[in-house]
Amino acid sequence: MIKMFKKLFKSVREYKKLSIYSILFISLEVLVEVIIPYTMADLLDNGITAGNMDVITKCGITLIIYALCSLLFGTLAGVFASKASCGFAKNLRQDMYYKVQDFSFSNIDKFSTSSIITRLTTDVTNVQGAYQMLIRITVRAPLMLLFSLIMAFKINSRISIIFLGLIPVIAILLYLIIRKAHPLFESVFKTYDDLNESVQENVRGIRVVKSFVKEEYEKEKFSKVSKLIYDKFVSAEKVVSYNGPVMQLSMYAGIILISWFGSKMIVNSTLTTGELTSLITYGAAILSSLMMISMTFVFLTLAISSAERIVELLDEESNLHSPENPVMEVKDGSIVFKNVYFGYSSMKDEKVLKNINLNIKSGETIGIIGSTGSSKSSLVNLISRLYDVNKGEVLVGGVNVKDYDLDVLRNNVSVVLQKNVLFSGTIKENLRWGKKDATELEMIEACSAACADEFIEELKDKYDSHVDQGGNNFSGGQKQRLCIARALLKRPKILILDDSTSAVDTATDAKIREAFKKYIPDVTKIIIAQRINSIEHADRVIVLDNGKVVDFDTPKQLLKNNKIYKEVYNSQVKGGK
Repeated sequence: MIKMFKKLFKSVREYKKLSIYSILFISLEVLVEVIIPYTMADLLDNGITAGNMDVITKCGITLIIYALCSLLFGTLAGVFASKASCGFAKNLRQDMYYKVQDFSFSNIDKFSTSSIITRLTTDVTNVQGAYQMLIRITVRAPLMLLFSLIMAFKINSRISIIFLGLIPVIAILLYLIIRKAHPLFESVFKTYDDLNESVQENVRGIRVVKSFVKEEYEKEKFSKVSKLIYDKFVSAEKVVSYNGPVMQLSMYAGIILISWFGSKMIVNSTLTTGELTSLITYGAAILSSLMMISMTFVFLTLAISSAERIVELLDEESNLHSPENPVMEVKDGSIVFKNVYFGYSSMKDEKVLKNINLNIKSGETIGIIGSTGSSKSSLVNLISRLYDVNKGEVLVGGVNVKDYDLDVLRNNVSVVLQKNVLFSGTIKENLRWGKKDATELEMIEACSAACADEFIEELKDKYDSHVDQGGNNFSGGQKQRLCIARALLKRPKILILDDSTSAVDTATDAKIREAFKKYIPDVTKIIIAQRINSIEHADRVIVLDNGKVVDFDTPKQLLKNNKIYKEVYNSQVKGGK
């Protein structure tokens, strides 16, 4: 627990001063509020009862000053606490977001996208509220409790023992409530991940939902998860709800006992009316402080569940790092696989790639073909070190990929993935992901090679045209061509197209391949394709089956000797004849 808090407090950083100021002014506010009942006792006993106007005037002015000071200190404490908690939340989100940016694919596989979003939003909001409560109520309540006890004992120690008797009873009941509620809140936030996942899937695939008329099915799925969260929250809140009655019972029992014993002592002239009034006020302050502490603990129970999830993400270390003395230059686009085995962390005992041995020369155009699930994408992901091999080694430019600086390696290996991702902004802004200082001429050349200039020139704002989130205002083929152009702008040593021309027509596909010969003749090109005509002009083709290389030869030789390639060729080119 202490380790978790230390980790979280690192994100407070520049807001430490504001937090300290908040604590300071809260302490001053409590100090002033504790003095007020004592002054009230003096006003009652020595002023009103004695009919002394000088005392009444003096105490009245003093009480007004105390009230104004309390208001000022309380306001300043609230302002500083709000700024500190908001700044803490800002830093925490930033630290988490930056951490995620450094994750490898295997790290991201461990945390689902919906889970990361929940941690960045709901969990951070809970921790933010808890932090503000921590530097305000968690400071105010114990101080009020302590100072009120001191003042109560100063007035009458015999009656004040009542308060000491109530504290352990309340503490035990509070502990039992928190112990029961904490695991229930933990379960709630795990279900939040499922809710976010349901929403994300629905919004991302809304076109599919509507085309299959599955709106009702999606509503029902959402309602089930939402209902589950409701049920779990109700269960947790039922336990927490006992806190209020327990505290109220303790509070009123204490005041009744004070009034009972105090009235007897007034009759016996061992206690004055003013002192009894002060004791009741201090008693209310002590018991309300205990109530505040109990409510704080209940809220912290909720926040601790969120804090644990945040720290889990912050503690996650990327399993891909640049070496101490990395190689800072990729000599050429040659690729060698030596006895490579690879399996995802979620399937530890199952290898998706087995004993891969390949030797690809720089500047070659290599096709990859295989059935769905034959691990084509897994193979190319190892080249740019998006994953690390479990056994064997992958060499690029004659150097093991693990010896390169990660940024240097990935800047020399351009990958156009199956899922084409464009970001909201303009076409220019998206293209400059490939090269941030790319000139307009460079962008035009890259788009021309990717055959994207054909539709860009027809747009009203040309390269300044707006791109919606995910590129939803462009067709699948247009998005693919923009992604290819973006990859070409990097001027890489290796270009990998992972089924990246599947949405363009065969004529455009042919134009793109022809343009590659002129635009990037010396670049090693690896093309994963389902269409045989996308790879039939490649220098060589890798045939994958069940994670193994079953053949690696020219298309002409494969057509003669390889059954898988021949079947695909005949089914597509000759219609299966």
